[in-house]
Amino acid sequence: MKGDYQDLVDEISALLSAPATLENRDFGLIAFGAHEGDDAAMDPVRTRSILTRRSTPAVRAWFEDFGIARATGPLRIPAAPEAGVNRGRICLPVRHRGVVLGYVWLLDTDPGPDRERLAAAMEVTERIGSLLADEERAGADLSRELRALLTAARGGPYDTAATALGTALGEDAGGLHMLVCVTPWRAGDAPSARSLPGAAALCTLPLRAGAASGEALAALVRVRAADHPAPAAAVASRLRGEAEAGGAPSAGPGGPAVGCGLSDARRGLDDLDAAWREAASAARASLAQARFGPVARWAEIGAYRLLTALPAGSGDDRSVRELLAPAHRELARTAEVFLDHAGQAGRTAAALGIHRQTLYYRLSRVEQLTGLDLDDGEHRLLLHMALKKHRL
Repeated sequence: MKGDYQDLVDEISALLSAPATLENRDFGLIAFGAHEGDDAAMDPVRTRSILTRRSTPAVRAWFEDFGIARATGPLRIPAAPEAGVNRGRICLPVRHRGVVLGYVWLLDTDPGPDRERLAAAMEVTERIGSLLADEERAGADLSRELRALLTAARGGPYDTAATALGTALGEDAGGLHMLVCVTPWRAGDAPSARSLPGAAALCTLPLRAGAASGEALAALVRVRAADHPAPAAAVASRLRGEAEAGGAPSAGPGGPAVGCGLSDARRGLDDLDAAWREAASAARASLAQARFGPVARWAEIGAYRLLTALPAGSGDDRSVRELLAPAHRELARTAEVFLDHAGQAGRTAAALGIHRQTLYYRLSRVEQLTGLDLDDGEHRLLLHMALKKHRL
């Protein structure tokens, strides 16, 4: 399918004697023609679109102000150096049955292509529109089947959903996959898998788990080997950026706005529900602990693998309630850092930037507030898990 788009873009480039670029209606790059002219004539907007495979929201809004979404024929857009558009553009809207599905862009020239050649190019955009419509229908089917599988009860319903998704995926169904979870998802419907290399299917679904409650985005991503998650990590990073651009609220002062997690790899579709729980747990862990990075992997979140499995509202122990009050925030942080450093006073004091005697005083206050003995391994485990659970 990608080759079909490239052939059609090359056909338009040849018709109009100018390099053409094809983007979907969300301004995701699909194909582009080679630019053989003076590199200095290239402007930052086209260069960025090709290198990052996507235009920025500001660029998208700027072009949409010219009415490209409503246009039914070629539309000329003047240069605007202040917006990074050093060259004028010709926009050929790609439509199917009256619905805009994408845009073909060309750098304008003087005098530029005549009406006859532009009309011929618009006929090519009709063929592009048919391809995009077919892919959009297929993507909607995959999204529906993936959502059905991830929300199905084990047994007959799950088996039925797995069969339906496998049929929709075709020969890719038996391959190695990872699931990506992005939450909260505030960017609208799931984007097209076509704009995310390696993504097999995407869907949105509710995620109800403590602080991460709300809408989540699931992405099924093809990977080459279980220990090479690069394609899934790339998809996760792109989706995380879109979620942030879509207005996801911050988790708190200095906290991440969006949680993003990767499951372990699975072959086939029989265990994708477990993979989804892993990805969702890793996403919650990324919100709780910045050290897991912007994209957390299930394999690397340690104790949060157990903590995220607890039902929302459970796991709170009354012994730590007073310690977790806002007035004792510094004491709670001291206790957590102390336990993170395996109870080693020297390393803890250095990490906190305080004197050892100050550390000992704070730890004694922690014991008074909680009634726990920090020399007792069981008590230390309880306090450590309670503090970590509180982050969720």
